[in-house]
Amino acid sequence: MTGNNQRFVANPDYVRLITTTEDAAAALQDALSQKKRVSVRSGGHCFADFVCNPDVEVILDLSPMTAVYYDPKMRAFAIEPGARIMNVYETLYKNWGVTIPGGICYSVGIGGHIAGGGYGLLSRAHGLTVDHLYAVEVVTVTSDRKVRTVVATRDDAGEKQDLWWAHTGGGGGNFGLITKYWFRSPGASGTEPKNQLIAAPSRVLVSAISLPWNQLDERKFARLITNFGAWHEKHSGPGTAESNLSSLFNVSHKAHGSLGMFTQVDAAAPQARRILNDYIASILEGVAIEPAPVTTANGEIPAVPAFFTPQDIPWLQATRLVGTDNPTITNPTSRGAHKSAYMNKRFSAAQIGVLYGQMTKPGFANPNTMMVLFSFGGQVNAVEQHSTANAQRRSAYKLCLQTFWSDAKDDAYYLGWERETFEGMFAATGGVPVPGEDTDGCYINYPDTDVAERAHNRSGIGWQQLYFKDNYPRLQKAKLAWDPTDFFRHKLSIELPREPANSESVQ
Repeated sequence: MTGNNQRFVANPDYVRLITTTEDAAAALQDALSQKKRVSVRSGGHCFADFVCNPDVEVILDLSPMTAVYYDPKMRAFAIEPGARIMNVYETLYKNWGVTIPGGICYSVGIGGHIAGGGYGLLSRAHGLTVDHLYAVEVVTVTSDRKVRTVVATRDDAGEKQDLWWAHTGGGGGNFGLITKYWFRSPGASGTEPKNQLIAAPSRVLVSAISLPWNQLDERKFARLITNFGAWHEKHSGPGTAESNLSSLFNVSHKAHGSLGMFTQVDAAAPQARRILNDYIASILEGVAIEPAPVTTANGEIPAVPAFFTPQDIPWLQATRLVGTDNPTITNPTSRGAHKSAYMNKRFSAAQIGVLYGQMTKPGFANPNTMMVLFSFGGQVNAVEQHSTANAQRRSAYKLCLQTFWSDAKDDAYYLGWERETFEGMFAATGGVPVPGEDTDGCYINYPDTDVAERAHNRSGIGWQQLYFKDNYPRLQKAKLAWDPTDFFRHKLSIELPREPANSESVQ
């Protein structure tokens, strides 16, 4: 059995499809009684082998749990873990005109997406998904290996609040089976459902441009990448008109033929069109390149030539536009490698030099290779880093380096290119983006087990610090309280505290 990434394979004794909270408790008790090693699945999009690996004996699959509804008793919107992101957007918006600031890949399951923090094109305006998480229902395993179902809210105190907090960016597969999330934005008042969560934009301005490789040389490439970083560095703070703009910049390998940029801004925001035009101009400033329409799909950006000239369209249509037509993700033979970094500042000249060299490397001819640069900051950075488990609250943009292929015999080749590129770009800090002035670690929803190996992480800073920074000890405290037998575990799962707790050793 596999998920979306065919590199990772499991051969479990059985898969249990779970339909209700009671069913989840019974399935978990069965696995406990049989002393089976379990993993947890909702959408199957995990970038690592947390769900599918040879040690797994039982996969507890929550994908049948797809309900999205308003719960008047909680005064919050309930979302079950198997609901796919696009279905969540459709249901919330069509019924109540509200949304959550989640991701762009339509088929991702909410279960893991929320647990890891969750972000998307509305995050600069409204923060992370977990900034609106009010409560979570979790089926846990006690110290005497009994099953217990717990609802924890942000209004709770003590261990129950720790359990809620651990699900605001601590990553999936750590504390129990998540069977329900409830969302209510901080400061929401009254009893009307539409007032409990952020309102989705009615309409957005959308731009999509292609930047042909045949017009680029190293100098122009460097200026483009620098311009992107400089704009986001300048506008990384919350509460500005620019916070309503978000951009997805696919720095694709030369084999693809072009780079692609998709940009969206709330059409009702002050000076929306000026902000969009100024943004595009700032990216192209001093580059001397003629942008073109996007006529060939570029990662999660589909062929959308009509948006070369910015268009004002309904928000839900724009949400369907990007991320829903990605042949790489839907390819049933696709194997992939992914690495992430939070960037506080623009890339250095040395980093851009490495990126250019790798994206034009002679003999490398895979068009499904790119570094995705994604707008961050804005309202994300309005939240204090200890308020949620997601600790990265001062970055300007985020990157995901990724490549895809189909044949297992090519694994070493493509993994080698991926590692060479990423470790080369962060060579000054031991091959990883160590939290500091320039970078702020890695994103747990883009998990990469390389960072837990000394061969690839030579920084002396453990993966725990890269993903969770100083929030890790509190996550360990929650682990001890709610999964004291370490029943839920994978290669980058939260560890039980040891004496002394050491969050800086590379394991």
